[in-house]
Amino acid sequence: MLTYDLQFFRWAGADLINVTSVEGQRQIVVIENNSCPSGQKSMPLQDEHQEQGGYRNLIERSFKPFSEIKRGLIHGGLAVIYDKNEMENTGYAAVMADVFKEPVFLATFRDNDPYTPVRFTDGVLEVRDEQNVWHPIRAAFRYVTQKPWNRIPIHTKTRIFNPVIACLAGGRNKLVASKAYDIFNAELAAAGLKIYTPDTIWDVSKNEVPIWVKKLGGQAVVKVPYSNAGSGVYTIITKKELDAFMRTDFEYDKFIVQSLIGNFQWTSKTPHGRMYHVGMVPSSKEHTFVFDLRMMLSSSLNGIRPLAVYSRRANAPLKNKLSADDSSWDMLGTNLSTLNEHGEWQTDTSRLLLMDRRDFNSLGLGLDDLIEAYIQTVLSTIAIDKMAQTLLTQRGQFRHKLFQSLDDDEALMKEILAD
Repeated sequence: MLTYDLQFFRWAGADLINVTSVEGQRQIVVIENNSCPSGQKSMPLQDEHQEQGGYRNLIERSFKPFSEIKRGLIHGGLAVIYDKNEMENTGYAAVMADVFKEPVFLATFRDNDPYTPVRFTDGVLEVRDEQNVWHPIRAAFRYVTQKPWNRIPIHTKTRIFNPVIACLAGGRNKLVASKAYDIFNAELAAAGLKIYTPDTIWDVSKNEVPIWVKKLGGQAVVKVPYSNAGSGVYTIITKKELDAFMRTDFEYDKFIVQSLIGNFQWTSKTPHGRMYHVGMVPSSKEHTFVFDLRMMLSSSLNGIRPLAVYSRRANAPLKNKLSADDSSWDMLGTNLSTLNEHGEWQTDTSRLLLMDRRDFNSLGLGLDDLIEAYIQTVLSTIAIDKMAQTLLTQRGQFRHKLFQSLDDDEALMKEILAD
């Protein structure tokens, strides 16, 4: 698995949680795997003399070999295109300029932006400079995470890292990702390996959600499959939270419902038993917080390699007893990104836990846990990469009917730019 040659999903970041069963069996569970993940700015330097750290590792090890494959390479410049996280993207652009020894365009590519400096002409990505001149791009580093398929075609002549097919196959599509994991687990069974995830119900319409929540014991997680940065995820532990979800209007038709992993006193009931958060090392006030682990990896000429790791904790400690007014998201939600009133992304760094002596020791993780987290990230990345390969013909054409059979969501199908 570690020497697997990633074809499409060359840069990934899985979000994982540390859980245990009633019998005390601990596991690292995959919550989701993200295409074009954030996290470089949160990773301490491994070498104090190499100030570009993981930024340079990713560009030299993964992006550069990918961008220099001769077959089909067009003439043009280099670019970084992004829709959020300006800090990390300016870092990537600066490192690319150093590595390639040429100018690199840094361009925003936000959804519904009429003045965007990025366009596609006959499959070639072009970037507009300050003099309103459009420049063709031979290879682009992409950090476009919000519905990238509605403005980046599946087929491009410009080499894009990661291509949109990686997102549709699971990198930004939780519904297809869960099916990719299930298919790959059947392959892995003979080797004794498995991608561990919460119990997942696919293709759920909104009206069916209460039925599945009830089956899981009244506690569940409902997800809009194509959202990210913590949006579109609804943790439900009370009738009040379920009612609030049912009153919400959504633009998509399909959801996934997963077993909720909570406290020893309250968590989803599944055929495989009940799982609980191990949580951080208890504080002096005997409070423990839920945390997740972001493990980032990328392709190399010798297989898959780790890139960065950091952690995030929930806003409120995990309670043993629930009241009707408790917010499950405060206790279980770990994402740091939020949208302000102006529609701009902000980050709550107070809950960020770096991989250093002060923060990381508070997680209670050992080397075995980190190894398991890495292997779970590798396996889930390969599963999505294999799904991406399945969704394209030998000539590289998108298999619309196959994709629709996996994800029959009319609203999503209308967004996808296939040409």
